Amino acid sequence: MRAVPTGGLHEPRTRGTPQYEVKWDGWRCVAFCGKDIHLQSRQGSDLTRFYPDVVAHLDAALFPDTVLDGELVVWDPAAGRTSFAALQRRAVAGRDLSAEVRARPASLVVFDLLQLDGVELLDRPLLERRMLLEELCDGLAGITVCPATRDPDEARRWFDDLAATGCEGLVIKDLTSRYAPGGRGWWKWRRRTTTEAVVGGVVGAADRPTGLLLGRFTPSGRLHYVGQSTPLTARAGAELGALLTPAGPDHPWPQPLPAGWTGRFDRREPQPFVAVTPDTVVEIAVDEAAENGRWRHPVRYVRPRLELPASRLPPWSPAGLDADRIS
Repeated sequence: MRAVPTGGLHEPRTRGTPQYEVKWDGWRCVAFCGKDIHLQSRQGSDLTRFYPDVVAHLDAALFPDTVLDGELVVWDPAAGRTSFAALQRRAVAGRDLSAEVRARPASLVVFDLLQLDGVELLDRPLLERRMLLEELCDGLAGITVCPATRDPDEARRWFDDLAATGCEGLVIKDLTSRYAPGGRGWWKWRRRTTTEAVVGGVVGAADRPTGLLLGRFTPSGRLHYVGQSTPLTARAGAELGALLTPAGPDHPWPQPLPAGWTGRFDRREPQPFVAVTPDTVVEIAVDEAAENGRWRHPVRYVRPRLELPASRLPPWSPAGLDADRIS
């Protein structure tokens, strides 16, 4: 089941009482438990061998023919928050994951129960599924039930206070709703702010772009890739097309853009693009899912900042991205 974006806490119109859950910065995972344990990503990829510690916790719980929906997370004690980069390293560490597992154990944060003891629960209301889930997982090591509340004031406090720990926002669900595999019936309210970046390349044509590839300059003056925009409207594409100039052969980014640069686990193919001269600054709306100095999720174009030279942007650093507006 998928969540669609919403603009605020009270915007979704649910038929019954809404439930507010913490949206963690991790990988969505469905766990199939029985004689064997199988972990599957939202895209259908097999994650089982990457998370032997989570498999061991599920195996120790002895769940009989049970299916759980949740989020894989890794806690970084030094940073005091979850680490998406540590999750990704599991997928590229090769066969020997022992060092990664020891250094950064993974956990499964569960938020739904789809099957219990061979009985399918998809058509049961969320309220019933949640009660069964809490009873099933009470006191289990390495398996955490996602915090949830029906109090909007408490939910807003979570939204504001838990950002530093890796909370991306909230997921809002209807307690009367059934579970529709692959369907959309939840809402996600992500924390967003605006900041600026330099246009270093475009998807489409330079005079009529359909998407933007964005960068920030390092202290030494090199343009570092930081993220990609959502698709542009025709109006925005025309507006930017009048401002951009195709770049020469000295552009610093490889062609095509490597898949690994996007920071997205589900992107398998390199991204062809048209390089442009990196002198146009744009204002963008971003969420707080950033890792290693890149925004993982596509950002939303807001407007050009013609009055702002690229040299005035905060310099890029691997420690993170400055998400404050530039006045």
